[in-house]
Amino acid sequence: MDYFPIFLDLKQTRALVVGGGAVAARKAKSLHDAGARVLVIAETLCQELQTRLGQDEVEYVSGEFAPEMLQDCSIAVAATSDRAVNRKVARLCRKRGIPVNVVDDPELCSFITPAILDRSPLVIALSTGGAAPVLARQLKTRLATFIPPAYARLANLAGGYRGRVRKLLDGALRRRFWEEVFDGPVAEDVLAGREKRAVTNLDNLLLSLSEQSGQPRAGEVYLVGGGPGDPDLLTFRALRLMQQADVVLYDRLVSGQVLALVRKDAERIDVGKRKSRHGWSQEGINAKLLELARQGLRVLRLKGGDPFVFGRGGEEMEALAAHGIAFQIVPGISAAQGCAAYSGIPLTHRDHAHGIQFVTAHPRADGTLGLDWQALAKPDQTLVFYMGRSRVEQLCLELVDHGLPESYPAALIEYGTRTEQQVVQGTLQTLPRRVSEAGVEGPSLIIVGEVVRLHERLAWFQPQLHSIQG
Repeated sequence: MDYFPIFLDLKQTRALVVGGGAVAARKAKSLHDAGARVLVIAETLCQELQTRLGQDEVEYVSGEFAPEMLQDCSIAVAATSDRAVNRKVARLCRKRGIPVNVVDDPELCSFITPAILDRSPLVIALSTGGAAPVLARQLKTRLATFIPPAYARLANLAGGYRGRVRKLLDGALRRRFWEEVFDGPVAEDVLAGREKRAVTNLDNLLLSLSEQSGQPRAGEVYLVGGGPGDPDLLTFRALRLMQQADVVLYDRLVSGQVLALVRKDAERIDVGKRKSRHGWSQEGINAKLLELARQGLRVLRLKGGDPFVFGRGGEEMEALAAHGIAFQIVPGISAAQGCAAYSGIPLTHRDHAHGIQFVTAHPRADGTLGLDWQALAKPDQTLVFYMGRSRVEQLCLELVDHGLPESYPAALIEYGTRTEQQVVQGTLQTLPRRVSEAGVEGPSLIIVGEVVRLHERLAWFQPQLHSIQG
């Protein structure tokens, strides 16, 4: 982070603007709108600054900048066309500890001014650290469509209740109260202009939760699919629940980018199962979910892919239901969907595959896979093997032994949908060797079928690693 974002209280403080042109006028307006007493130093003023002077929004001193003009200033802006003057202002401000902004010259700035979306008291500031200010302004425009001016009324209404809420509700209930306000009917009423009804609903919600204060709270579990890794594939509902959870139990396959979107102050518990390492058993995970929910917490069970595609989400759901714990289910983009799409391999295709079989290569207790190889070794279908990287040679041999030709297409996708994605393409004969040569160690998925041939032509995703073909 190149700059520390901060909001300054400039009310009734002196703000100096050096320059009299259009850019200086924009800076003066922003400072005035923030409550500062603006002093403009310039030889001449543009029409807009003359208008503001006539409206007593700025003070004006005609002439050149002099060091004594920084007396009692809390902030300064240099907006002249003379870099020597701008440099002088910047040097003196830094010497005196006064924050200074030099327009279009980040090297001289001790602070930069962001693109601002003003829904006061809600204010959103966007910055690229001076690298791409036009991008910041474009993002501001997009945000403006999602955050209409009515959000100012919502923020003001909430501000009027803060004291009462703090007095009547404890920390956990207080957070839940505000989440229900901003995600529920109260916000909808304010945004629709029904403020009287919003106040009634807000009062009723506060009364209802205040009666629960000090009482044991019922917890809830969110079983959420985190997708194959790319955070852009999360659903809106998944993101909302990730921001509400008090504690998260996450799997090894959940990417760091996805995990970073969980509420910052939520407790994080890694319950991922790892080969050849002691870790959490499924029974232990189930017990932990019950324990945390019984404490009245909102528990996020975050899984890679989809919770119910070889994710054992059904077992966790059964355990919660058996003990009367409330839960919600949020499906995710499965590993098969994500890996296939991002590698340009359609799971079905009219000319190549009329069906799909999703198969886990995880062994049973006796060490065998227990698969119906005769049913799997049929043409005109796509096979997707989960957890098959360490058994890729066995899988390929079994399929050949049961009737598929050695030249049948097959591919392994490592870190599907992520920037580290690697596609190893081959045949049932060559894939094991190519996987070994590629040094694959990360989460992987194997796809077998004629659709694999389309990878070379349809691969659209360009990660940092290249596909290995042959």
